Amino acid sequence: MKKLILLAAFALSATSFASTWEIDTAHASAGFTVKHLGITNVNGVLGPVTGTVELDDKDVTKSKLNVSIDVKGIDTRNGKRDDHLKSPDFFDVEKNPTATFKSTKIEKAGENKLKITGDLTMHGVTKAVTLDADLSAEAENPFTKGMTRAATATATLNREDFGLKWNMPMANNGFVVGKDVKLSIEVELMKKEAKAADKTPAKK
Repeated sequence: MKKLILLAAFALSATSFASTWEIDTAHASAGFTVKHLGITNVNGVLGPVTGTVELDDKDVTKSKLNVSIDVKGIDTRNGKRDDHLKSPDFFDVEKNPTATFKSTKIEKAGENKLKITGDLTMHGVTKAVTLDADLSAEAENPFTKGMTRAATATATLNREDFGLKWNMPMANNGFVVGKDVKLSIEVELMKKEAKAADKTPAKK
């Protein structure tokens, strides 16, 4: 009997549970900053952000992230510039209306800090990208009475890696549009459910 109790206790303690958190689109945004003429910053936002996080409650590095961003909603507060960014010169939104990110590796990087590596697909091109992320503790949402978390993630991308190569040269050997783009994502997560995590060994 004692052996059975010990085995049951061990099995329970070894069980890892994953909670599902859904991005609250009403409290989520994806913004970017890029240099113009090499001297000033142009800031913009993309469209609605949706997705889920499967959060391993015992080992956050085993969690999974899946995010989708509507590129058609790009907004830099200038209609002509927005139309150009939506055109085949840049995002070509008629063919590539969304950008997606799927995590492949998560590492701890300090107190409530993570490095999330995954596949970013944008403009029909998929590249590995690492996000520097912060994840808050759980808090109760007084409006829904459910649990919520906040998460932020940043990265710097070379837009040409994703085929966004349009540019114009300048007399000082510079270019009109910078190559490096600073990406910033802020989301509020709503807890949906908890379930036993998949213990199947990952394929190498």
